[in-house]
Amino acid sequence: MEQSADAAGISRTTAYRYFPNQRQLLLAAIPTIDRPSLLDQDAPDDVHPRLDLVMAEQTEILRKWEPQLRAALRLSLDQEPQTPREARPALRQGRAITWFEDALAPLAESHPHIDRRRLAVAIRAGCGIEAWVWMVDIAAVSRLEAATLMRESAQALPAAALAQTGAPSRP
Repeated sequence: MEQSADAAGISRTTAYRYFPNQRQLLLAAIPTIDRPSLLDQDAPDDVHPRLDLVMAEQTEILRKWEPQLRAALRLSLDQEPQTPREARPALRQGRAITWFEDALAPLAESHPHIDRRRLAVAIRAGCGIEAWVWMVDIAAVSRLEAATLMRESAQALPAAALAQTGAPSRP
């Protein structure tokens, strides 16, 4: 807390008045990305371009908010497993799964037997801050390469699901 107060140019007393501990300070620094969808009204009807648009925005969020997302990840690692959603930090509530479900929505009509929720969870597992941190810190790839790998991996999952049904993976 002392370093944060010094960096902000405020007294430690003031910092502690607003943020009694480091957790409260980190929570305040986390951006609220409370959008039900990352797609515009004029989004394409095809799953692959929709997913590409969502992935482009998702990786931009990771790039833009990386320090805050890392802080949110750090906080979530200190929580008990199965912490109720409302008790999790704002950015650790599974919002991205909904974004991917939205991208996959056309499958409801064209391939109703594909479990879109399961597919969205699988996509999210490979393209969140956890994967980003691993790629950048452990695999030592550039942020640009991490974004590319995430987008390619995300596209591979619906392609595989469609291939299992005998449908073409790309139009």
